[in-house]
Amino acid sequence: MDRCVVLVDAGYLLGAAASLLAGDPSRSRVTVDHTALIAALRERAEDETGLPLLRIYWFDAAPDRRPMPEHRRLRVLPRVTVRLGALTRAEGRWVQKGVDAAMHAELSELARNRACADVVLVTGDGDLLPGMMSAKEHGVVVHLWALQAADGDFNQSEDLVGEADERRVLDRDWIERWVAVRETVPPFTAPGPRPEIAKILSAPPAAVRPAAATAVAAEPARPRPAHAAPAAAVTAATALKVVPTPKDLAGRTPVPVAAVNGHGPGPGGHGSASGSVNGSAAHGGPANGTALHGGPVLRWSSDRGWVDRPGPGPDTAGDTLPTLAQLTTAEQRWADREEDITTIGGDAHEVGQVFARRWTERLGDVERLTALWADYPRIPHRVDGELLRYAARFGLLAHKDDQIDEHDRYAIRAGFWKELAARVPGGDLIVVDD
Repeated sequence: MDRCVVLVDAGYLLGAAASLLAGDPSRSRVTVDHTALIAALRERAEDETGLPLLRIYWFDAAPDRRPMPEHRRLRVLPRVTVRLGALTRAEGRWVQKGVDAAMHAELSELARNRACADVVLVTGDGDLLPGMMSAKEHGVVVHLWALQAADGDFNQSEDLVGEADERRVLDRDWIERWVAVRETVPPFTAPGPRPEIAKILSAPPAAVRPAAATAVAAEPARPRPAHAAPAAAVTAATALKVVPTPKDLAGRTPVPVAAVNGHGPGPGGHGSASGSVNGSAAHGGPANGTALHGGPVLRWSSDRGWVDRPGPGPDTAGDTLPTLAQLTTAEQRWADREEDITTIGGDAHEVGQVFARRWTERLGDVERLTALWADYPRIPHRVDGELLRYAARFGLLAHKDDQIDEHDRYAIRAGFWKELAARVPGGDLIVVDD
């Protein structure tokens, strides 16, 4: 058939481009415009072979052979077929498995079936030599392309170079049409604690307090005005100025609800020793008839510190806001998936911005989002979980034992707040873009 086919070893192509432009073979050092890259490959292949393109085969590796964001973008482009090998960890580094074998099998099959007259190989691995020789025996003209090496020499197997029918070197000007060096971004610094949290964190240790607490306990009970705060509540509030650990919380003596509410026995109460507040033994409470208040418990927060839950229900006003899934229709979900596949790059900061944009637009009532600023930088728990699950679609779990690392979590949430700050009144006064 009078057509040409391009077989691309993505590890070689992108690694060599990164070495030339960034001085480091790590693909994370460069950003790639995949649409421009495919257009450049097609244009050059057709010009050099004088034949129309049949197809570009893109060979790469991924953990568990699951497509990464770049693979999803590539496979929806016209005349592009993605073939994935496995990416496994060996001796502390990531190793491709099955990519060379897949390229060899595809090359041999195309030549045997006379699917093309010319094959362009973008690779440097000598393991493909038997496949190249087999294709030549079936009458296929083999073009071998190399990328300009950083040291000025060939970065390909000498045997592969010697066996090819035609050889070309793709220079820096051609490479810069579709790749750019990624700007080095300093590690994201989590916002400092709010003033009230900072005050708690800077409080003296609990060890200096027992004497004061004992003195308060030893004082005889005195009648107090109805509007005065209960002694137990004051003592509890004083003791909680230090951030408790989960062990501290587990060992803390529960506070009787009756005493806290001022309804227990004693001069300030209105009941008797046998009275209780929703805490009788018949209702599952303690045998002495006094309901116990569980005290403060730790909840998730972007700040480190305790939060005293007043009772069942949402933690803050922000927790009453609906999630993105609740606001999204079936038609919007389809459109979101298309956008994720074709246009979203998968950068952690960008992912947070895209999620926030969709959530804000579909909520409609921007004024309701002002409730979030009281808890900045905390994101409502349900929305935060949904945000991290959305980020997982873009391969941010890859190479990290199925966990998004701390730097990426900060970047995702920073992107979320940055987008909201641009859309919600008053947000730019809180979220500062450094």
